[in-house]
Amino acid sequence: MTPRQIVNELDRYIIGQENAKKAVAIALRNRWRRRQIKGKLRKEIMPNNIIMIGSTGVGKTEIARRISALASAPFIKVEASKFTEVGYVGRDVESIIRDLMDTSVALVEREKYEEVMDLAEYLANERILDILFPNNDKKDQKSESEELKARQERTRKRIRKKLENGDFEDKIIEIETSDDPTIGMQVIGPMGMEDIGMNIKDMLSGSLPKSKRLKKMKVTDAREVLIDSEASKLIDQDEVVRIAKERTENDGIVFLDEIDKVVGNNSISGPDVSREGVQRDLLPIIEGSNVNTKYGVIATDHILFIAAGAFHVSTPSDMIPELQGRFPIRVEMEKLTTDDFIKILTHPKSALIKQYTALLSAENVELDFNSASIRAIAQIASDVNAKMENIGARRLHTIMTTLLEKPLFEHPKKGEKKIKITAKVVKESLNGILEDQDLSRYIL
Repeated sequence: MTPRQIVNELDRYIIGQENAKKAVAIALRNRWRRRQIKGKLRKEIMPNNIIMIGSTGVGKTEIARRISALASAPFIKVEASKFTEVGYVGRDVESIIRDLMDTSVALVEREKYEEVMDLAEYLANERILDILFPNNDKKDQKSESEELKARQERTRKRIRKKLENGDFEDKIIEIETSDDPTIGMQVIGPMGMEDIGMNIKDMLSGSLPKSKRLKKMKVTDAREVLIDSEASKLIDQDEVVRIAKERTENDGIVFLDEIDKVVGNNSISGPDVSREGVQRDLLPIIEGSNVNTKYGVIATDHILFIAAGAFHVSTPSDMIPELQGRFPIRVEMEKLTTDDFIKILTHPKSALIKQYTALLSAENVELDFNSASIRAIAQIASDVNAKMENIGARRLHTIMTTLLEKPLFEHPKKGEKKIKITAKVVKESLNGILEDQDLSRYIL
């Protein structure tokens, strides 16, 4: 996708934040541009990592969610706050790359699964056919007459036709299934090295034989089990790992959310010691290093990192200088206005009003908002954000939940098939709460 196409796609879900959308779109397109370059220069082109700065609820995390759907590349979103310096209780930052590689393997496996789906389905149906019409005389096939073989083939074709037409879907058959061996022990590794324990368990389970057992189920359910079994036989796992490793190293994207939570002030005691330690541990991964995973060594030189944080009590300049230099592109997120809230309520494909309308339509109730009521909701969200903590578009969730609490609780009920939400209804429902500052602090 071109940068303009990426921005247009993001516009369908996210209101405003044009600068952030452009920065992300250019970064994604640069991945493809780099892949077109031949020779040694290709290795020298490093990704320009991005840091998005803005208060909560302005669209930072939503941009990450939509990127993951747009980029047909390994993508992982992680909370920086759950990582701690090695030696403290918490996760090791290298687990980010291990998780990214796991995501990449799963992505490639899904693609390969789609490629072999038709053949796997054919083989699964053949196995079902063998169960429905077993050929018990395979050893004596040489002594069989041509007429008998032809008759069996005709019978098999008729059964295959019935199977394709769905005549046997509810018939109970018995199939052989394989179960992965379970390791009944816990492997405890050093603090921050939980992945080592998981890898040891994977190695042990891989060395044990799979247990086989007979299971009775309907043909329609058995087909799904057999398709998975046949697909796994058709997929070359070594090739999956090779492709996944190449994609992770060249196309991988890591979204580091809440990066400001590991940025402290200049204190030298307490949790800030661990916070700065996390920054120091993140530095080699972001600037390029080798990380050991169960699939092999992953080079992080060309993985794109996008960081985001509110930075209420700190600023990006509070990060250690080396880490600041690793995020050359800084994007200031814009604060949302009343007009932005109106667009958020109506324009996106997954707009809040569309969501609540769909929820009540399940009860055969039509929910109708007029333009005045939508503006009233947006204005109240702006006013509450101005008076209290500014939580951006998340304020709309609390207001809509409070406004529609009564119909959501009372329905289904007889007679009422349409609910009209007007500006008067909005004000009557929310004004009492808005006037009471203590009450609005807890409810809105």
